[in-house]
Amino acid sequence: MKLGLVRRGYARTGGAEIYLRRFADEAVAAGHECVLFSEQWPRAAWLHGHVQIASDSPKQFADALVARGAGEECDFLFSLERIHACDAYRAGDGVHAAWLERRARFEPAWKPWLRQYSAKHREMLALEKQLFAADGARLVIANSRMVQAEMVQRFGYPAERIHVVHNGVPPFSLAPEMRAKTRHELGLADDEFAVLFAGSGWERKGLRFAIAAMNEARVPGATLLVAGRGNQRGLPRSERVRFLGPVKEMNRLLPAADAFVLPTLYEPFSNACLEALAAGLPVITTAANGFAEIIEPGVEGEVVPGPDDLPALSAALKKWSDPARRAAIRPRLLALGEKFSIAENVRQTLAIIERARRRG
Repeated sequence: MKLGLVRRGYARTGGAEIYLRRFADEAVAAGHECVLFSEQWPRAAWLHGHVQIASDSPKQFADALVARGAGEECDFLFSLERIHACDAYRAGDGVHAAWLERRARFEPAWKPWLRQYSAKHREMLALEKQLFAADGARLVIANSRMVQAEMVQRFGYPAERIHVVHNGVPPFSLAPEMRAKTRHELGLADDEFAVLFAGSGWERKGLRFAIAAMNEARVPGATLLVAGRGNQRGLPRSERVRFLGPVKEMNRLLPAADAFVLPTLYEPFSNACLEALAAGLPVITTAANGFAEIIEPGVEGEVVPGPDDLPALSAALKKWSDPARRAAIRPRLLALGEKFSIAENVRQTLAIIERARRRG
């Protein structure tokens, strides 16, 4: 089968990009041919067939795919981008309309009012609506039941055409000596409670709420490590926070942490949380994160109702500051993390596509 893959943009360390490369490699190994339709993907970063699509906006990209007849060039068109129509759409970015609605709850009224005049957002919302219409995507692969429910409730998309395949992460080594070495490099004391927050897009991921909760919890010897790039303006002041900047080797940083926090406003399914789980860390996040579906709240981590629930966030931080509690649950977290590999995700996704292709 000739598989057409669609992804407009490119980020070297982006989750969608890492996933798409792995998916293509596995598909080719299974005997399929892959061709990528993209605007920004560097040719050197893609080992398979590649078609450059020139565009200046989401709608122009979608229009250009139709004009080219991308769907007719392939046996099956698998898109990771909001476009007019495809055989299968992987909704890794969630539902844009749902994100904007959640975002508006935490903004002054003028911001969402102004956003309605943004051409980019209007185009994305229109493409999303069309994609979930009768003549849009033949089937959808969602990475959480949360996203599946949003599609059904907002667009009336048939639930039976949505397949939920949770994210997966590549395996990484947890060398026993890495924890002590990295903590020494960071100047962390042996008994210091190190809470990790990782990622860019600090507004959406709720960094300001994580800092506020750290201040409220007042756990002795607690430090919030912030890995990633963002704007510090407007964040709460705190002596408990250390900004590390972009971190290339998270497999070195994760073992140095004791817990992971992501009080996100909206996250279809956080890869960062899954990586933390795979490293044996209890994760504190919100119900607006699809990742929350795979853990048992109160046992394998904490799921708070919303990012601004500071009493719940601070209570969770206090709870998981207990070294004995963390040590007791660590084997269970490691075992759970092993179930969510990127290899298993790709296997399930490819099986769904192959079944759909056989049905015609």
